Amino acid sequence: MITFLTCSMFLSSVVAKGWVKYEGRKGPGKNKHIVFITGDEEYRSEEAMPMMGKILSLRHGFDCTVLFAMDDATGTIDPDNQTNIKGMHFIKDADLVVLFTRFRELPDDQMKYFVDHLEEGKPVIGLRTSTHAFSYTRNKASEYAHFHWQSKGWEGGFGQQVLGDTWVNHHGHHGQESTRGVIEGRHQSHPILTGVKDVWGPTDVYGMAHLPDDISVLLHGLTLNGMKSDSLPNYDKPLMPVAWVREHNGKHGELNRIFCSTMGAATDLESADLRRLLVNACYWGLGMEDLISADSSVAYVGEYHPTPFGFGKFVRGVKPESHALK
Repeated sequence: MITFLTCSMFLSSVVAKGWVKYEGRKGPGKNKHIVFITGDEEYRSEEAMPMMGKILSLRHGFDCTVLFAMDDATGTIDPDNQTNIKGMHFIKDADLVVLFTRFRELPDDQMKYFVDHLEEGKPVIGLRTSTHAFSYTRNKASEYAHFHWQSKGWEGGFGQQVLGDTWVNHHGHHGQESTRGVIEGRHQSHPILTGVKDVWGPTDVYGMAHLPDDISVLLHGLTLNGMKSDSLPNYDKPLMPVAWVREHNGKHGELNRIFCSTMGAATDLESADLRRLLVNACYWGLGMEDLISADSSVAYVGEYHPTPFGFGKFVRGVKPESHALK
């Protein structure tokens, strides 16, 4: 069960139906706007991304807006609703989008804002299920149907073409094997790895099959034979990339800075160094890598007790204002 505390420490938040906004305090991120898009049925992005938004606002000065999949009838967050994420228009003013969705099929008038951001060459971060962020099975005539995770022509859709790969399989035994992050030695001096030493998460390693040559792997996933951070490695399973960067050529030739990690579940982000990896990735995506510090705070704002991953396990009846800082 997740616990939400209120806070009046120099930070205000604005809540509307379907989203929550955190106004940044002083810090390197002042006047930069990050939009988080949540909506997955399994890994509790609706809990993880508000937590990260609070850290980036209070500890680093970024303005953050978190969007949710919604049940309009009740005004509550419903990650099982694949066709409705309110507030996508905030992406118009976003400097960076952090995407954590699974099998979404948004109306064209919502999806347009994300596609425009991408085509303008702005940075995108994709987490866990965002390799298969979109699934167009209802309206196959949509102008955005090629974003489908099994798209043909634009092979593998958004996941493969932009992030680097689409959904392949569970490389680790889901729910029984966990992931230890192993830094790629060739890129250990990359700014995103600043201060990152100890990454572990209870989710399993995803299989990868189509990663392009232009990625730079930062972190590999070592499969552990158990669900504890000190579980023994399963050396029968090879390492798989779990975090990488690339530059993607947009529609008009602009280069998007892309960071992707197949970790990022709400319980994964109990790892302080995984939170640091994500915070650093935000700086890098925005071209602010010179301001990354190994000593910057990634401490929670208030308490954080995430719900374990699993289908049908999201906390019902939660409204966006539950995540507000007051």
